[in-house]
Amino acid sequence: MEPRAPSEFVVQGIAASAGIAYGPAFLYLQNELEVPRYTVEPGKLAAEIARFDQALVTTRQQISRIQAQVKQNLSEEEALIFDAHQMVLEDQALIGETLRELEATGLNIETCFNTVAQRYIAAFAEIDDEYLRERAADIKDVTKRLLHVLLGQTAANLTGLVEQRIIVAHDISPSEAAGIDRSSALGIVTDIGSRTSHAVIVARSMKIPAVVGARDLTTKVQSGDRLIVDGYEGVVIVHPTEATLLRYGKIEAEKKSFESRLLAANELPAETLDGVRVTLRANIEKPDEVALVRHYRGEGVGLYRTEFLFLNSPTVPTEEEQYAAYRAIVEGLAPAPVTIRTLDLGGDKPLPGDLQLGGPEANPFLGFRAIRMCLEHPELFKDQLRAILRASAHGRVELMYPMISGAEELDRANALLDEARAELRARGQAFDEKLRTGAMIEIPSAALVADLLAPKCDFFSLGTNDLIQYLLAIDRGNHRIAHLYDPSHPAVLRVLKLVIDAAQRHRIKVGLCGEMAGDPVYAPLLLGLGVDELSMTPPLLPAVKFLIRNTKFSDAKKLAAEALAQTDPRQTYALIEAFYRARVRAE
Repeated sequence: MEPRAPSEFVVQGIAASAGIAYGPAFLYLQNELEVPRYTVEPGKLAAEIARFDQALVTTRQQISRIQAQVKQNLSEEEALIFDAHQMVLEDQALIGETLRELEATGLNIETCFNTVAQRYIAAFAEIDDEYLRERAADIKDVTKRLLHVLLGQTAANLTGLVEQRIIVAHDISPSEAAGIDRSSALGIVTDIGSRTSHAVIVARSMKIPAVVGARDLTTKVQSGDRLIVDGYEGVVIVHPTEATLLRYGKIEAEKKSFESRLLAANELPAETLDGVRVTLRANIEKPDEVALVRHYRGEGVGLYRTEFLFLNSPTVPTEEEQYAAYRAIVEGLAPAPVTIRTLDLGGDKPLPGDLQLGGPEANPFLGFRAIRMCLEHPELFKDQLRAILRASAHGRVELMYPMISGAEELDRANALLDEARAELRARGQAFDEKLRTGAMIEIPSAALVADLLAPKCDFFSLGTNDLIQYLLAIDRGNHRIAHLYDPSHPAVLRVLKLVIDAAQRHRIKVGLCGEMAGDPVYAPLLLGLGVDELSMTPPLLPAVKFLIRNTKFSDAKKLAAEALAQTDPRQTYALIEAFYRARVRAE
């Protein structure tokens, strides 16, 4: 009697890199590094410091080699990932805290460094912003590499993968991802991670299908098990049947054809079938992402997150350092506009060294952060405002404040901006006297007083990630309730409409820069609600533009009216998804 074939089962994760892969699994299990702990004799502390210094040098050399390899095999853009790793190794706050830990405890340098590094990793892991939260992976990767050097061990890697396999791992670090051979890796699946992790960035560059957040898949499969990885829908199918294989063969052909149509449409204007133009811009964190904005035909930047500049510096960046970074982006995209968001730090984003602006908070997401922190530290804030103003002399710049909760905060922020303008005039330094300012609407109180805020600024930018989270009282990081985070909830749509109507009455522009903006399913709904501009991660621009070009504005308005009349979020989503699928099929 022949052994019974294992049953097919499906695991839902997060679509991370487009494409469909089929093949045997390679289960990549990384063992946790055991760090020895022992007391060092007082007379040998200098030797511990010397050992630490040498390990820093050796680790920098290793990362430089990896970076050169990535630059040769992929591109300069992907190699820039490892700049963040080198910055960790050069972080004087991290190094200084390690040496102070050594002096205070007398324990071996591996234990001291690991203790300090784990504090940093924990702090970054709590950050609300997905992109910045993923930077904990940089510190974790560098920590593991440096500890391997200190312990004289060789780190596990994926360079030995010779057969064509689908890599299944709990997580894949940036340096491990850099060692993947594209000719051997059919696909990548990880238990944890997000769309912004470095492993995903590398997978996209190699055009390897990837799914992240597949929970505990590593406990359910064995090396050699056959898998389908659907990087479009975020699905992993284990032990697929012949019928499933046949269906996925057809899907892959259709998806590739659709992708080619997306790229073709992206060369054309973002204009509806009945002639309404929509502005599509990009969200970025670093100056080197300007090339991505240009590649995907973004009409400028709708959100530049300036906190990346601060998070990667051991000291507060000076006005000159900020000005240089902002100017590089503004000049790189001129004459397209760049919207620079002022500092969104504090509270949920605790920082090392002299960037610490307060102690721990019981509820940091509702705490001392963003505009609240900036208004309490006016000199720090004005350094940034002057830098942004000076950058405006080199192209089109818009400035916006995060986490505004009411008119009084907006007045105080604008007063400090006026002071910064006066100081630059006194210095004789150029800036755009007509610089446009805006408020991010991401707190329910700001949405409810949008009519009071509108006369005090030139535009609104809807930050739907936080707005939805606060409005529905949902912590997206809590897996037990994350499913309740629903952009199609009637309360969300009503609040969006409330803000948009206030903006239109006062004749100011309203944009949207949250995750909703980059989801093509929601594009017609947002257009119909009256949003003027959508801003998203650059690679998402083609799919959104495609939907806009296959939609009539009049139909989008009808869709919005129908959606606002619904009472059940599931019915609302079914309505807008049907609208989306009809336009995709029409092509």
